[in-house]
Amino acid sequence: MIKSVLPRVLSKESKEDAVEWRLFIDEELPFFNGHFPQQAILPGVTQLDWAIRLGCEHFDYPVEVATLEVLKFQQLMLPNSEVTLAISQNAAKTKLIFSYFDGEKRFASGRILLTPSSGEVN
Repeated sequence: MIKSVLPRVLSKESKEDAVEWRLFIDEELPFFNGHFPQQAILPGVTQLDWAIRLGCEHFDYPVEVATLEVLKFQQLMLPNSEVTLAISQNAAKTKLIFSYFDGEKRFASGRILLTPSSGEVN
């Protein structure tokens, strides 16, 4: 894990096996420095780190990724924008399914298989 600074959370809505955060992607976040000079964009590794950290914290999993099953980056995330991060869990398989979006605009999505805790069986 890269231990990035988390973005500002504008709101959070939880359901039984899902949660959504509305995030503000501030231009002052350090990840924009040098990534890229003509147009700053939020690195994919930062987006992945946020999904893992927020998802593991919310669903009470240790932050131990076994593998990334699917990872897609569809559009660039720019500074000073708002996005929604939606994460659902498949507890039986210790998986988090995430997507970043704003209305119909899709930024990134993926499935993360976590390392089961001691005593859990996949």
